Amino acid sequence: MSAAQSIRRMPRPSEVARMTPEELREAFLVSSLLTPGELKLQFTDLDRFVVGGAAPTTTPLPLENSKETGRGFFLERRELGAINVGGAGMVTVDGKRSEVVPEGCIYVGMGAKEVTFASSDMSQPAKFFILSCPAHAVHPTTVATPEQANTIPLGSPEQANKRVIRQYIHENGIKSCQLVMGYTELAEGSVWNTFPPHTHNRRTEVYFYWSLGERVLAHFMGEPQATRHLFLHEGDAVLSPSWSIHSGCGQGNYKFIWGMAGENQRFDDMDGIRPLDLR
Repeated sequence: MSAAQSIRRMPRPSEVARMTPEELREAFLVSSLLTPGELKLQFTDLDRFVVGGAAPTTTPLPLENSKETGRGFFLERRELGAINVGGAGMVTVDGKRSEVVPEGCIYVGMGAKEVTFASSDMSQPAKFFILSCPAHAVHPTTVATPEQANTIPLGSPEQANKRVIRQYIHENGIKSCQLVMGYTELAEGSVWNTFPPHTHNRRTEVYFYWSLGERVLAHFMGEPQATRHLFLHEGDAVLSPSWSIHSGCGQGNYKFIWGMAGENQRFDDMDGIRPLDLR
């Protein structure tokens, strides 16, 4: 089963500063993406990002087209990245099947007509978090394991932000038109991500949190001098416009997928914010 929701449109910064907690959640939170047996897609006006999830059980889930693409098939002028946060899975692209291990990634380039997501073991089904954005050139379907990702250690136990970044789709990794994607794993005892925070006016970002279990996480957003927050749960995704910070603090360590689209793919293209300047 597939489901595509109407396009999610972002409010202006001045509106965000006055929104209630429920209005913030309606605008920026995307939840329940990994419903067993379903493929869900949420279109947004953030660089035309599509945020999705596929949780195949006994039957493979096809990537179906939506009227929002304005094209004959979903990836006619789009590219797609997916990271598997469940058990071992398989992705078939135009008849060619690829295995995607837990926490592995697959990139599917513009022009692929038939894409399906499946689980390798029904006792431990795969769960794919999906991001898609417009594309202008064809790049080959590529699969990578966590061991093949570009790994960057950051942070320290003293600042409660010791973590490892694993870059999959980026300028020196899996090639794409504009999609950048990977995930971050926090060490035990560390709870802060992307802190000190930053903005990047040349691209937007999406975070997807997992490995939280029953714990909650406070995600901080908004303009640096007018910050807001959302309490997030396991499997929640949050949309981050270019003008907004994106940082989180959880009850314990966790993992999160990050994905970006915009004018360039430089990972360090960001404008840092001093913590003492936050309001």
